[in-house]
Amino acid sequence: MDAPNTRILPYNKHNIAEAAALIAAGKCVAVPTETVYGLAADATDGAAVAGVYAAKGRPSFNPLIVHVLDLDAAKKLAAFDARAEALAAAFWPGPLTLVLPLKPSSGIASLVTAGLETIAIRVPAHRAMRALLEACGKPLAAPSANASGTISPTRVEHVAHSLDGRIPLILDDGPTRAGIESTIVREVFGMTRILRHGPITGAQVLAALTDGAHKVDRFDTGEDAADKIEAPGQLSSHYAPRKPLRIDARAPADDEWMIGFGDIAGDDNLSPSGDLTEAATRLFDLLHKADASDKPEIAVARIPEDGIGEAINDRLRRAAHRG
Repeated sequence: MDAPNTRILPYNKHNIAEAAALIAAGKCVAVPTETVYGLAADATDGAAVAGVYAAKGRPSFNPLIVHVLDLDAAKKLAAFDARAEALAAAFWPGPLTLVLPLKPSSGIASLVTAGLETIAIRVPAHRAMRALLEACGKPLAAPSANASGTISPTRVEHVAHSLDGRIPLILDDGPTRAGIESTIVREVFGMTRILRHGPITGAQVLAALTDGAHKVDRFDTGEDAADKIEAPGQLSSHYAPRKPLRIDARAPADDEWMIGFGDIAGDDNLSPSGDLTEAATRLFDLLHKADASDKPEIAVARIPEDGIGEAINDRLRRAAHRG
């Protein structure tokens, strides 16, 4: 999987075709989605998926999200009940991953699911990933395009810094829009459970399931969802900078690079106006910047838990966890 260097090419039809050819040859390439940059490989090719794990240095017990072009393609891989279909109708294409029972006929490589009887599946909205899916004609396993456990990439330079020489190609289509990974919802055996908070909030998920047509037997917002690995992104230490990180800070210590929010200033600020959507978009970008600063430690101001603030705080708590 190693390469002497990694090429960076702009998004266009010709370069999508080149990326698809690399994937058909069993390689993996980095491509933007609406959440973060992903590292895509043929999800039906075990050797190609092993290359993703090798490039990321990812633990084999952590499963990968499979990306497909539409609901029909998803139904070939996973068993949908009425509530899963309601969630797909409400949020696909978009930043929602559904964890559903895996169909025996799916053809998905066993490494993708890490031995689980479920599959994490998403229909992305970003033009580059959709064009790549269409060109490949295969489901693509695509975790975030960074070394495992490090800060997720929202710009092409983040990918290059983390994976240069490990993959052959990065497709560049500018910074990602959402800035944090997809919301993950498990919909299995009559239970709806949020396994990872993301751009789609728990309230939005519940609203989509309580429109009068779909009964919610059990709904869990995911407070205890990290006790075992059920889906990608559940490791207690994840999205982590190299430097120690302190959260809920009111002011920096002398040796800390401060990331502020709202009225709490700092060396950088996630959103001076206190806009949580802006903060989510800038989170990983500012963590990369803080990690590259001349200060040995990082501090981050308190972020409200409202709405997408849940997802921001989830990422910050995992980034601060040192194992």
